[in-house]
Amino acid sequence: MFLTNREQEKLLIYTASKLALERKQRGLKLNYPEAVSIISSFILEGARDGNSVADLMVNATKVLSEDDVLPGVASMMQMVQVEATFEDGTKLVTVHNPISFNKNELVPGEYFIDEGEISLNENSKVITIEVENRGDRPVQIGSHYHFFEVNKELFFNREEAYGRRLDIPAGTSVRFEPGSKKSINLIDFSGKRYVSGFNGLVEGLLDDKEVKTKAMQNLKEFLGE
Repeated sequence: MFLTNREQEKLLIYTASKLALERKQRGLKLNYPEAVSIISSFILEGARDGNSVADLMVNATKVLSEDDVLPGVASMMQMVQVEATFEDGTKLVTVHNPISFNKNELVPGEYFIDEGEISLNENSKVITIEVENRGDRPVQIGSHYHFFEVNKELFFNREEAYGRRLDIPAGTSVRFEPGSKKSINLIDFSGKRYVSGFNGLVEGLLDDKEVKTKAMQNLKEFLGE
């Protein structure tokens, strides 16, 4: 028997779902992996039986109830996605809120945010530069990427960007579409201001003169100047 990696994964899901169903039959409340395996297996087998994506998206929400799972599991499971093989090919089945739950009850780990505004990068010196994407593909830059070292298809004053990052919330990003121009705000890196990695232009403390001189030399090679 020769199985592809995808087929092996499907067998693993099937095995996990059977174990989870046995535990459910013994009266045990299901944890998160057990619940996901049951719903995922239902979708995979449903596709094998000839059901449509639309039918599976609806029927998968009826497989388990909040009473079948441990407290907090239903609210954790906001979405289940499974790549299933249908008669006309492989499709991604997405099921939102597969287990309905009482939204009036407290959710484990839930945050209640006070009213008001959160000050972002307070007291940081902000500079504004214009950036143009001269490439033929979108470029997306994360919040803490050293902007001095971003994709060479982005054109702007790189010296001004030395030691700086985007003035946006941590974990977010800015997208530059091909041929577009955009004004963005940059702020200084804080902390020890030690930079390593990225595109390899800077290795060391940003405020070290030798490190900066070497970075400017590396920049010319990076840009092909």
